[in-house]
Amino acid sequence: MPAVVVVGTQWGDEGKGKATDQLGQGVDYVVKFNGGNNAGHTVVIDGETFAFHLLPAGVLTPGVTPVIGNGVVVDLEVLFQEIEEITSRGKDASALKISANAHLIPSYNRVMDRTTERFLGARQLGTTGRGIGPTYADKMNRVGLRVQDLFDESILRQKVHSALDQKNSLLLKVFNRPAIDPDAVADELLSYAERVRPMVVDTSLLLNQALDAGKTVLFEAGQATMLDIDHGTYPFVTSSNPTAGGACTGTGVGPTRIDAVVGVVKAYTTRVGEGPFPTELTDAWGSGCAPREASTGSPPGVRAAAAGTTPSSPATPPASTGSPTW
Repeated sequence: MPAVVVVGTQWGDEGKGKATDQLGQGVDYVVKFNGGNNAGHTVVIDGETFAFHLLPAGVLTPGVTPVIGNGVVVDLEVLFQEIEEITSRGKDASALKISANAHLIPSYNRVMDRTTERFLGARQLGTTGRGIGPTYADKMNRVGLRVQDLFDESILRQKVHSALDQKNSLLLKVFNRPAIDPDAVADELLSYAERVRPMVVDTSLLLNQALDAGKTVLFEAGQATMLDIDHGTYPFVTSSNPTAGGACTGTGVGPTRIDAVVGVVKAYTTRVGEGPFPTELTDAWGSGCAPREASTGSPPGVRAAAAGTTPSSPATPPASTGSPTW
């Protein structure tokens, strides 16, 4: 049975959440493989609207196992806020699985994100300020915190102290900001340890065993192709790989196991944040499209641009023909 990757082909907000939810009704696993809570998926089910920033869209589909892969950076506060939100509305998130190798977004990286962005002044990149970039930087610098570190307090505290030795020097001496207490950071992270423990598994093993057993796995990308750290409009990009190859590195499922890649596109283009946008609409169409996009769960600061012929009115999606059969 297939492994299918769903990606955005533009700058995001193409409707991947809706596509993932519709396709996900015929699969066994839905996997988020990149990014963090710096993107938004909006899904409407039976008239109810759900906006996700971290949970995979498949969390709402009965019988589907939602998975957060190793390529995701996880803000535990946001994760449990989203779980509590859908639970309070009668949905079950107990099937959620999280990779032990996924990296955590500590509070100090949110501070670093916002501080460094302000420091850039006119050269700002348009980051969401949610700590995504600094957390990926820590990962590449091999000083990051992983989900599995929550279960060894001494290692977690050691890693937090080590990371803040350098970051506090920057905050104090370069940015003229107060230092951050490493023990307070560690205490906050450790407070989530027992709540997250039942969800943590070796997701690479889980997904490969599922494919071996003939299960269908759907990989959903956050952001989109033109925001890819390697292939997008650098440096005005995200900090991960939201292209099809990222599904492999972000989950541990090899490329020979991917059977199909679905690219989602829309008739006009939008993007969030700064960066070149040659066909940006500065007229009534642009000002009309942007608020519509901002209401779909994406971060603020949406900009709209023409892509082909602008329709005279928003297109109405065709009626669903039922769940796909793989």
